[in-house]
Amino acid sequence: MAWPLLVIAALLVTVSLLPGSCADQILPVEEKTMEEAREAMVRLLIAYGVRDEKVIAAMRKVKRHNFLPAGYFSRDAYGDHPLPIGHDQTISQPYIVAYMTERIAPRPGEKVLEIGTGSGYQAAVLAELGADVYSIEIVPELASHSIEALAREGYKCTVKCGDGYQGWPEHAPFSMIIVTCAPEELPEKLVEQLADGGRMILPLGAYSQRLVILRKKGERFITEDDLPVRFVPMIKGTK
Repeated sequence: MAWPLLVIAALLVTVSLLPGSCADQILPVEEKTMEEAREAMVRLLIAYGVRDEKVIAAMRKVKRHNFLPAGYFSRDAYGDHPLPIGHDQTISQPYIVAYMTERIAPRPGEKVLEIGTGSGYQAAVLAELGADVYSIEIVPELASHSIEALAREGYKCTVKCGDGYQGWPEHAPFSMIIVTCAPEELPEKLVEQLADGGRMILPLGAYSQRLVILRKKGERFITEDDLPVRFVPMIKGTK
């Protein structure tokens, strides 16, 4: 949940809404407006350098505004910045969603573990690309919201409420792991659950953060430092 230094990750904007999802409150005329805003967002992503046509198509297809929880709807749902979703969490800036997705390059049928489901938006983008998505969210209210939002939008993702630091060993190994919140150190259990030839992308650090890409080659791990970013912290579960 974030953005690079050229764009940051945790603004707070709230607009009150009736109970239910934001999707329940959108009138037909507003849907047209949202569609136009989504297309403008895609043009901006292309201008920023996103090139993968499949990623661009997924960003064009997934309706970001329908992943905002009730009470957090914004008419600037396609602005290139994060938006609050409650519980001190955010829905990531569209550019960083597209960038991380492009860098990790999910392929149809690959088993993907996402840490930090949040709104469900990133999971939807991965599912739109054909990935078999497993996602963990530590905040119960957001886990429930994301399950409902993903189902409503037609995406089959397996979501559970739990501690992302533990990963999901019952479904390991994973071809790809994407972390959308920032641990201070590389979580060892996630590394252990990465398949041979797999890759992981995550923001790493406390105050000074960078995206890190890790690739597993047999017994070796190759790491690559990438963009400076600012994500919300990764929360540890309590026993």
